[in-house]
Amino acid sequence: MSTIPACPQCTLENTYPDGANYVCADCGYEWPMNAVAEADDADAVVKDANGNVLADGDAVVLIKDLKVKGSSTVLKMGTKVKSIRLVGGDHEVDCKMDAGNFMLKAQFLKKV
Repeated sequence: MSTIPACPQCTLENTYPDGANYVCADCGYEWPMNAVAEADDADAVVKDANGNVLADGDAVVLIKDLKVKGSSTVLKMGTKVKSIRLVGGDHEVDCKMDAGNFMLKAQFLKKV
């Protein structure tokens, strides 16, 4: 298993070390290796698409249409979601909507 972290900019895992930095092959973002060690020590902060910090119980709005994997359901842009719950992992937000329960990435949400 690789110990190289995912890109903090685009969250993809196609990264590699280059001198004292990590580089993302997908978006080209570079960040220092020592910043990764400091970030692992701090509590994970989840931010929405505009950079606002999200917390449990916040209300958010979808900023784009999202197709639900394995289903013909589409979550429409502008759908308001109340009382989100933050969880660890790739999909940071757990929420309940009329269409069901979903795990969403914070990059597709905007805090209300």
